[in-house]
Amino acid sequence: MTASAMLSVEAALEFLLSRARPLTETESVHLLNAGQRVLAGELRARLDVPPANNSAMDGYAVRSAEVHADAWLPVSQRIAAGDAPGPLAEGTVARIFTGAPIPAGADAVIMQEQAHADGERVRFSAVAKTGQNIRLAGEDIARDGVVLPAGAQLGPAQLGLAASVGEAYLDVLRPLRVAVLFTGDELAEPGETLTAGKIYNSNRYWLRGLLEALGCQVRDLGIIPDSLAATRLALADAAATSDVVLTCGGVSVGEEDHVKHAVEREGQLDLWKIAIKPGKPLAFGRIAHADFIGLPGNPVSGYVTFLLLIAPFIRARQGRAARASWPVSCLAAAFDWPRKDPQRTEFVRVRKASRDGQTVLELFPKQGAGVLTSMAWADGLARIPANHTVKAGEQIDYLPFDELLS
Repeated sequence: MTASAMLSVEAALEFLLSRARPLTETESVHLLNAGQRVLAGELRARLDVPPANNSAMDGYAVRSAEVHADAWLPVSQRIAAGDAPGPLAEGTVARIFTGAPIPAGADAVIMQEQAHADGERVRFSAVAKTGQNIRLAGEDIARDGVVLPAGAQLGPAQLGLAASVGEAYLDVLRPLRVAVLFTGDELAEPGETLTAGKIYNSNRYWLRGLLEALGCQVRDLGIIPDSLAATRLALADAAATSDVVLTCGGVSVGEEDHVKHAVEREGQLDLWKIAIKPGKPLAFGRIAHADFIGLPGNPVSGYVTFLLLIAPFIRARQGRAARASWPVSCLAAAFDWPRKDPQRTEFVRVRKASRDGQTVLELFPKQGAGVLTSMAWADGLARIPANHTVKAGEQIDYLPFDELLS
């Protein structure tokens, strides 16, 4: 791929996904330590869930044919969750509680609100239908069925699902190792005194947060001295221990942008102009066995580019199922957007709001590439095609932050 012309953001995503090399190294970890890890192979159930028919509520297990209006029936046994009941004797019922196994011979459960007990006998105000209030064995998961597919990221629901089929350990892919580093003599760390010409390094914190949210193992090299020699040394060190090396800024053609020259000397580099706003410059290459990605230095440009292009690449590198497009829904704009850039697709910061009973998208008033406030305020991006004008009430594409990272 050449950098002679601007690439569409869709073409850039397609190219990155084609270069993503999924991890193959695996390890076995206990469920308690498997959160956010990626499943190496599909998980199949070795049993039915639930393992036996059980009651969906507190009540009485009955033979439905024996239940008649105002007829008293003796209670022959009491069954709680965890009990192993005997068969239900003919002409009797069993007191049963939610989750308890259904005794052989019973074919329905009548809820306790429809029962009138008198000592060890009971009558019912409703007839019973076969199968009512019974959860069937295998209703949730059938034996030998696929519980989780290969490449699934293990969130709370997935871990609970694996536990429900009795799996204490899972084979997972090792974490993706990502090194981050930052260059620029103008950068200061929060807590330091801000002297003339300095700015605080906000990129370090949102970038680490996004990588950790994706389940990456992050190595943070901090701020690197702004020289070619120091940058080369840091990049070689990062590449030796990581799968991906990420920087913010320093990849343009300026004399003080040492990252571009350092990567070219240590490996190979493509510098692209992406038809996206905010954003545009994006560097991709290799240093030894590690992928290199250089994000734009402006915080919003880097953040948006990461969500749209780098997060899908990271997921594919982790061995997760690759998404070739973004999660998009359509909602009405509560703003006008004049035609601005005839070449670049714009991704503006918006959030959902309710107006007159309708869900609409509100626009953050300042859309500059350095206005990080917009990312904290917003809950997603609205996509505005190049050379397009938006009028209030028009349906536009909405990309929620949480789904872009899921």
